[in-house]
Amino acid sequence: MKKQLKLFITLSFLMIGAFAIANTTEASSNSTSSDISAFEFLMKGGVFLIPIGILLFYSLIVIVEKYRYIRKMTRYNASLLADIKSDLSSNNFEQALNTLAKDKSAFGSVLNEGVLSMDRPYLERQSNMEKAANIEVGKMEKNLGHLGLIAGIAPTLGFIGTISGVIKIFYSISITENVSISNISGGLYEKMISSGSGLVVGIIAFAGYHLLNGMIDNYALNIQKVSLDFANLFRQKNGNKAQ
Repeated sequence: MKKQLKLFITLSFLMIGAFAIANTTEASSNSTSSDISAFEFLMKGGVFLIPIGILLFYSLIVIVEKYRYIRKMTRYNASLLADIKSDLSSNNFEQALNTLAKDKSAFGSVLNEGVLSMDRPYLERQSNMEKAANIEVGKMEKNLGHLGLIAGIAPTLGFIGTISGVIKIFYSISITENVSISNISGGLYEKMISSGSGLVVGIIAFAGYHLLNGMIDNYALNIQKVSLDFANLFRQKNGNKAQ
């Protein structure tokens, strides 16, 4: 997480620097050309684009990092239970633990807790496995709340930027008494860039938040099935003993 934080801070300073350079270039330019680049057009949105841009970079960092982590941890080896079945049947728990240790997924961690609790009552063993699953879910959900927060903050910042621009436009009109359509529309479209940017960042954060939560919900469902299959293996083991 420290690497992501350093990257986030670096990108923040780059965003602020780029905004300052763009504004300086625009102010010092004497060109009458109406052609501007997409970046220059975006920078006309005002100072509120700085926090919106920072939120965009942070959202992308969280989405990419969490997606890679969740995808890695929820990758299930379908033969995992079959690999430890014979070891459990022969009470070779150490070998079963060694097999599970090679599996770096969240499924392996939960099954590992189940094997460690084999000498405990059934309800206690299942409870321990459920706690292990909850811990894995907690790791996956870490920092996801930030995306939900950004999904609400970014559009609000964009709206505030637009309102601020509108206030400046009407204040300028009250001072200069110049109520031309070009002055109003020109200033207004520039400030609407702030709202549009905020909405785009909010949509990205919102979509990422629900996409990642969907992956976690899918894991929570699958781990219940795996836990049930593990319990059935234990029942078969006890059944074989009885015979």
